[in-house]
Amino acid sequence: MKNYRKSDYALNKFSEGIVYQFSDGTLEISMADYLRDNPDKTEADFLELKALSDEIYLEQIRLETAQGNKTVSMTELEDTIAHPAPSLDDSYIMADENRRIKLAVDKLFQYGKLTPKQKERFVRHFFVGVSLRKIASDEGVHFTSVDECIRRAVDKLRTYFKEIK
Repeated sequence: MKNYRKSDYALNKFSEGIVYQFSDGTLEISMADYLRDNPDKTEADFLELKALSDEIYLEQIRLETAQGNKTVSMTELEDTIAHPAPSLDDSYIMADENRRIKLAVDKLFQYGKLTPKQKERFVRHFFVGVSLRKIASDEGVHFTSVDECIRRAVDKLRTYFKEIK
């Protein structure tokens, strides 16, 4: 049996049998063991039980993670860094920069220096907040082609801003 990061879920999911973790060790029940001990059961029954076991382990991980993210002791709370809302000045500066970038994107597109795909992907990623993988999935293309397209658009924008300074 392989050691998959000592996660009960991973151990169970990637083994051929059903894995039980105890404080003093691990027990794996194979299909042959299950059928031998339960002569009235079939392979389908074992596979159904294994799938149920996987679901239970997965649900345990989800609950532990969700609960772990909510539970913070008072001492840990003191050590956390607060992220205040940006000041009005910072918000104004960011909004002005975004406006300048949008205008530059429109200008470069208008002059034919940005392709329609570059403009669309750039706007979706930086202004709408869509991930590169989501854009690639939506368009049915590979992630690297979206990444490269956006990088080219960014390079063109950098060149544009250097020229106007």
